Order: sequence, then structure tokens, then C-alpha cells
Amino acid sequence: MCLLFLLFHNFNTHFRNNKRYKVICFTATQIPDISGRKYPKELAGKLYPFGIPIYAESELSKLIEKYDVDKVVLAYSDLKYEDVMHKASLVLSLGSDFELIGPKNSMYKSEVPVISICAVRTGCGKSETTRYIANLLKSLGKHVVVIRHPMPYGTLKEQRIQRYETLEDLKKYKCTIEEREEYEQHIKEGTIVYAGVDYYDILKEAEKEADIILWDGGNNDFSFYYSDLKIVIADPHRAGDEIAYYPGEVNLRMADIILINKVRTAEVENIEKIKNNINIYNPNAEVLETESKISLDKKVDLKDKRVLVIEDGPTLTHGGMKYGAGFIITKRSGAHIINPNLYAKGEIKKILKKFKLENIVPAMGYSKKEIIDLERTINASACDFVVDASPVNLNSILKVNKQIIQVKYNLELVDGNLEKLIVEKLKL
Repeated sequence: MCLLFLLFHNFNTHFRNNKRYKVICFTATQIPDISGRKYPKELAGKLYPFGIPIYAESELSKLIEKYDVDKVVLAYSDLKYEDVMHKASLVLSLGSDFELIGPKNSMYKSEVPVISICAVRTGCGKSETTRYIANLLKSLGKHVVVIRHPMPYGTLKEQRIQRYETLEDLKKYKCTIEEREEYEQHIKEGTIVYAGVDYYDILKEAEKEADIILWDGGNNDFSFYYSDLKIVIADPHRAGDEIAYYPGEVNLRMADIILINKVRTAEVENIEKIKNNINIYNPNAEVLETESKISLDKKVDLKDKRVLVIEDGPTLTHGGMKYGAGFIITKRSGAHIINPNLYAKGEIKKILKKFKLENIVPAMGYSKKEIIDLERTINASACDFVVDASPVNLNSILKVNKQIIQVKYNLELVDGNLEKLIVEKLKL
């Protein structure tokens, strides 16, 4: 028998149609409102004609005992090593095996070249790096398709394969704020994005229209595809995390190229700390320094103005950051950043308390309730402006009574020649 934590991808690659195992269920913790549902029979395969139930991870002990489970597979990311081992210890204490699925049993082979862009933590700058590389390859005459790490928030059987080419496709697939954050900028720059649940079928469709596929990773997962070039991003604002989180260190060790991002806003000693860790764990990697260049989409004098700052949701929650690009650029402007706890509503109030956030609001929108409460929080806030550093246009989703100023992100090379490395390594 086998009990799986989410991610669905590990089930699809290693357990679906595998008669050696009987998968009892999935458990979930990082994705809100998914427990109580089923992984549908259309995706689960012929061995599971009724689908596979999904439970909250808090029920793990009861499930192991109830079904006399032989094996538990950890299949999600951005976990401290101590948290991984706490989970392992719980499972082992109940008599079951605890397993991690490696690249050999979870990666598909593509018929076209793949460049993977992964990271050591959530919020390092994968998306802006993917956009940079996509535009670079387009300038070399290559047709580029991005395959984005999964966002299984809606009706799973309808999300098996998704193709995004226009902003209307975001409405077609009923995207959450978290999904829009990852797809919208690619679409605006004319890059086709694939996503969904079944990453073998997604790959087969993307191969039909791509010279090169870019894997745009999520959290700090490693790629779902064997990569001809592995690019990994590290964040000096969280120096040391690159060797303290699962599976971020896996990415660090596998990388061909490591980009140390945000170097102009980081302490020199933190940049050196990451370089020292690279020398120990992956001395053969090429190391480049980059900056996440941030700017505002409107010329507004924010000095002495009251500003509500909104940041990318996952970066603040399971990414563990207490500030982001919105906070940095607003602070630079001389504005007064208001405390959102004074105005937060419903789900947003709970999230601020849970993650101990005082100066910033995560752009949470996994559910309609979170979206409504984000809108209510903005409208209730006593501020002159809202600075929004989530990578999505909130004006297209929310009805707010404040002027929203959008933060723009672009990757800038500080030290090294990324184009030359890509051309040489892929023989373009």
C-alpha cells in the first residue's frame, strides 16, 4: 500500500498504472480548500475507477493506522530539513516507510531541448529569469514555449492540459490570483504558457510548437523534465537557506548555472556566504550575479504619503519572507507604510496573524473568499495609494477605491554573460 502527500506529478510518473502499489489517498497542506475532494478517475488511471480521495495532512496519523499503510511519500516542497524529518519521524513511529521520489522516477524526457529555471526557495526570482531567457532565445530566432509548474486549484480533470496565449485564457481557465501571477507576464510578452496536472500530456502538446522549452519552476521543486541546461536561482536575502531546505539543495547540487539574484539590495557577506556554499556543494557550477530590477508603472510622488503595500503571496507565506520588492521600493520613496492589521478583513486578517506580517499584505487569492477579503481589506485601508508588487494586475480582478501602482520586475545581469553560456551549452 502507499499513502501519498501532494504533489500529483509524483503519482502520475511513478504510481499511476503501477500494479505493485495501491494508493490509498493524497494528503494536502500547502494548497487551501483542496482536502475533501478527489483526484479524479480521468487522471488517476484504470486502477482507480472511483478516483483517489484527498485529505488534510492533519489526518495523516489516523489514515496510516486506519489503512495499515506501508509507505508514505513526501511530494511537496519548500520545507525546512527539520520539518521533513519531523514528518519522517511521525511516519516511522507508526511503522510505515517514508520515501522521497528522485529525478529518475519523476522526470520525463523531451524531444526538444529543455532549459529548467528552478530555485533554492520560493520567491528567488524564477519568473523574471524565465522571461529574460525567453526573450533572449526569441532574439536568436527560437520559438519558445514555457511550461509552468502546476497550480492545481480548480476542477482537476478540466485542468489536465492548459494552454495560455491571451489574457482571455486566464478567464477561460478561471485562474486564481496565484495562477495569474505566474502566467500574466509571460502572456503580455508574447510567450505561450502550458500548465495543468498531467505533465506528460502537457509536454507532448508543447513539443508540437516549440524549438526550446523553458521549465518555469514553482517553489523550490526540481524540474519535471530532464533538462539540457539547469539554471538555479539563489537569494542572498535568505543566505544559508540554499542548504537548509528540501528540495532546494537538490537544485543547488544539480545546477549547471547558479544565479545569485537581488545582489544590489543584499549584504555583501550574505552574497559571499552563498558563494562559499556553492564552492562546497557544487564547485563546477557557473556562478553569475543578477539583480531583480524593480520600478513603478506610474510616476507618482509617494514621499510622506500613506501607502498600503501588497506583495506576492507565496513568497511571504511558505517562502518565509517578511518583506518584498513592494516594501523596498516604497520605503525608498519616503512613503509612510501603513500597518494592514488595522484594516484587514476575514481571511486576510487570519493570514497576517498566522505569518506575523506587520507592514505588508500577501496577495492571497486561492479562493473566492480570499479574493473578496483582499478587496475588502484594500477598500477599508486608510491610505493614499496601494503599491502592488504581486506580478498580476489586481485592477483586473478587484473593484477597489484606491489607486493601485504596480511594481514591475525585470532581471538585470550584474556580473557574467548568461547569453554566452546558454549559446555554448546548448550549441545554438
